[in-house]
Amino acid sequence: MTVIDAVVFDLDGTLWDTSASCAVGWNRVLDRHRIPFRPITEHDVRGVTGKPHEQCIREVFAGLPDAHILTLAAETELEDNQVIAERGGEMFPDVEAGLRRLSARYPLFIVSNCQAGYIEVFLQWSRLGNCFRDSECWGNTGLSKTQNLRALIARNRLRHPVFVGDTPGDQAAARECGIPFLHAAYGFGACPDVAHAFLTFSALTTWLLNQDGPPSAGMEPSRSRAAHACRVVEVTPPVTRPPHDARGKAT
Repeated sequence: MTVIDAVVFDLDGTLWDTSASCAVGWNRVLDRHRIPFRPITEHDVRGVTGKPHEQCIREVFAGLPDAHILTLAAETELEDNQVIAERGGEMFPDVEAGLRRLSARYPLFIVSNCQAGYIEVFLQWSRLGNCFRDSECWGNTGLSKTQNLRALIARNRLRHPVFVGDTPGDQAAARECGIPFLHAAYGFGACPDVAHAFLTFSALTTWLLNQDGPPSAGMEPSRSRAAHACRVVEVTPPVTRPPHDARGKAT
């Protein structure tokens, strides 16, 4: 593999899981508007994770009138961010330590299909904001993951990045941008014909640190936006970071 000069991460299913918190938010919106629908579970949310927010809502709430769908799409975006700021999410094992180690070696980035403000909630709640240089998402641009990945690569002048993700959509985005894909096989999706798959974040971290890359990330991380083949045999579940007052508000 060519010398890696940056690592771009997907968010949900790759770094953390907020399905349980999002289910709380979606049920709040249903109750607020007295929309007749069954209670939403974390399994409903997890089943559509990785797609643009409005598409997730349309799939989960299929059969509701379009007026209800539009209300749910608009209000669950805001409710998700609020609930996650309050309750947090489940970080996959070794993500925090791994990202801190990787950020000393590589510039790190995030590209997600999430709504606006969601990445910022993750960065504040996890206290990992200093590990990342830039991010982009569907909620900011209305563009596909491929388009957002391509834009982030261009504006940061990356020459040989890799993209870490867990779904076929992530795999396709990497392929369409002409960059290597590293499959987070501990996440939500199954990807065919991957060259590099990892069953733990620790294994991913070790592999990346053993590759040829920049000698160090060098300078203090500075955001472009002012706001901000290894396989292992063991699989471990996500760990939940307990709520903390300092993480209670999103920016």
